[in-house]
Amino acid sequence: MTPTDRPLTADARLARLDEALRALVAIGVALVLLLPAARGHHALLGWWPLWLVAMPASAWWALHRFHVPAEAGAGVRRLLPVRHSARRPAQARRRRRGAGVAQAA
Repeated sequence: MTPTDRPLTADARLARLDEALRALVAIGVALVLLLPAARGHHALLGWWPLWLVAMPASAWWALHRFHVPAEAGAGVRRLLPVRHSARRPAQARRRRRGAGVAQAA
């Protein structure tokens, strides 16, 4: 068995997929920037930049399990509401009927 006949490991497959998606994003960006027709719309396929840039970029991002870069993550965290760990007061309970209210005879 030669080294080329061995199946690829999961890490090697992910590395190849990462390289392929990175190349697709770079090619798509170059096409959209350099060819005006690539910024257009097709009747069957829709908006070209979506398929040339956005879809490969979102697949590449999904490959990295949607990690947000550290610089962008700090800005996003500032926009999110702060959750306080303070304990909430107990919910009020219903009063029993007739308790505290005089019954008519």
